[in-house]
Amino acid sequence: MREEKVSLEMDPKEICKEQGFDEYETLQGYEYITEYADEHNPHGLAIANTEDKFTYRNITARPTWAAMLIIIVEFAERASYYGTTGVLNNFIMRPLPLGSKTGKVMPGHIGNAGALGLGLQDANAITTLLEFLAHVVPLFGGYLADDRLGKFKTIMIGVWVGILAHFLFIIAALPPVIAKGQPALAPVIFGILTLAICTGFIKANLLPLLLEQFPYRTNVLKRTSSGEVVYIDRDSSIQRLTMFYYWSVDIGAFLSIATSYSAKRVGYWLSFLVPMIMYFFVIIAMLLIKPHLKPEIPQGSLLKKALLVVKTCLKGNFIKRLRHKQFWAYAFPSNMEARGVASEKIKWTQEEVKDYRITFTQCILFAYFVIFNIADVGLGSTLTAQAGAMSSKGIPNDFFNNFNAIVVIVTIPFLDYIFYPQLSKFKISFKRVHKVFVGFMFAAIASMVSAIIQWKVYETSPCGYYATTCDEPSPLSAWLEIINYGLCAIGECFCYTTGYEIAYTRAPDNGKSLVMAIFMFNAAISSAINEGITGALYDPNLIKPFAGVAGVGAFCAFAFLIQYWNLDETIEEEERERERLKQKQNSEMPLEVELMDLSCGSSSSKQL
Repeated sequence: MREEKVSLEMDPKEICKEQGFDEYETLQGYEYITEYADEHNPHGLAIANTEDKFTYRNITARPTWAAMLIIIVEFAERASYYGTTGVLNNFIMRPLPLGSKTGKVMPGHIGNAGALGLGLQDANAITTLLEFLAHVVPLFGGYLADDRLGKFKTIMIGVWVGILAHFLFIIAALPPVIAKGQPALAPVIFGILTLAICTGFIKANLLPLLLEQFPYRTNVLKRTSSGEVVYIDRDSSIQRLTMFYYWSVDIGAFLSIATSYSAKRVGYWLSFLVPMIMYFFVIIAMLLIKPHLKPEIPQGSLLKKALLVVKTCLKGNFIKRLRHKQFWAYAFPSNMEARGVASEKIKWTQEEVKDYRITFTQCILFAYFVIFNIADVGLGSTLTAQAGAMSSKGIPNDFFNNFNAIVVIVTIPFLDYIFYPQLSKFKISFKRVHKVFVGFMFAAIASMVSAIIQWKVYETSPCGYYATTCDEPSPLSAWLEIINYGLCAIGECFCYTTGYEIAYTRAPDNGKSLVMAIFMFNAAISSAINEGITGALYDPNLIKPFAGVAGVGAFCAFAFLIQYWNLDETIEEEERERERLKQKQNSEMPLEVELMDLSCGSSSSKQL
């Protein structure tokens, strides 16, 4: 649509006449965002109110060119990441197949690709280390972006470090290096460290950068070229962007299918080279994005000031204030001045204290996702090991985890285009808390299924309850593993997409990357727990961990549902409060947004 500035001094009746509208309607109390004025919206876009959602047709905004490129970046980055990590477990755990120098399975032989032969526990510990670091480093990446560099520059640092990471994995997979045995572990460890830095700098900032490309700060009314007035739903638009961001993650995860077969048929040098080739698309897309991004100026991370506020709140009898829900009010400037603190010593505003309260409250909410992550990843490498103890008929045991991505790719469009619209059509309220509850239950059921499968593996294996290291597999088909991966994938579509949306929506403007990193940090805690129980993950005790996770997951699902029953209402009130603050700030600054009461259109069709 062609955009042009329209003089706000013109009589709206004249504008209506010029555009061919016969009637003229007065809308009381609307504020207009003039920067989006065009030939169909001469005063800009009207900031919608609650009633407008039920008056006008609801639509979502089209993604910008920059947003589409960011989704491509996420696809290529995740493809390279999962393409590498998908084969890393077998590379570390299993020994070189008989007669092989590259890790491939020689013709005429059965089995799985391997290289270093360090065993299940060491492989689980090393791969969990990568998972842990990849979710800890985002804390620094998010802080750096919010406080100093901005999101784009921080992402680019991660991009360049990622090239080094993939190069190190290729070095570790060269036949002369593999032939040395355990010394080949050194480039793997350095590769893991650099890959974690790459992931941390990119993941903390890419989704916030994507959502910042959404053009409107709130819900707006817009006249289309046909003259119809539509309600652009910001929350639905953000939800759609988030879901397709996550969708791109799982499309990228398909590369692990290619790398699994590359390792088994050719060798690990190829299975690590393919992700590096894919990674170059990240660089190309990032360079193309830069001219199309909204300008960003780092506002200073909320972390420094937030810690000072917390320090103030902890003074005096803070336990009593916690009981009376007055913990954060103690740091309000008005209350501090009433206690005799000089105003010049107070470095924050009341609104900032409220933002910090929301941020710390989110940490409690995010803690539930620790359990979901444990159920979702299947206790480290145990699912891969479980598949390896079953009959796969020549299919790599690390192939089956790709069904997680397949189910996500099918489920997200189904939810976005069929399930959620049908719920809306029949006016069925399916709130954020309901989505998280459903996601948790799917993950809990998946863990219970894995416990049952593990029991059947023990019952049917030639080695009984020592099936993991048995030379002969159980006659059970390894295809049973797709039940777990499928259920977890459906759970992710409800849980993770909602978690990302909550993290971004509730975060203050100068802390969106950091809050996103805090959400991701829960996966690091999950990895640490996995690391701690690695010693218990051995035959014949592999049934109890799955069953335990299933029980805890179901309990957390109901606990979350009860504790956050009014989460949507809370978020809506926070958004209204922030919007009131922005309007107050705008009224105290030179007017960039002009209040208008007049618009044009057909009253019968409720046009502006």
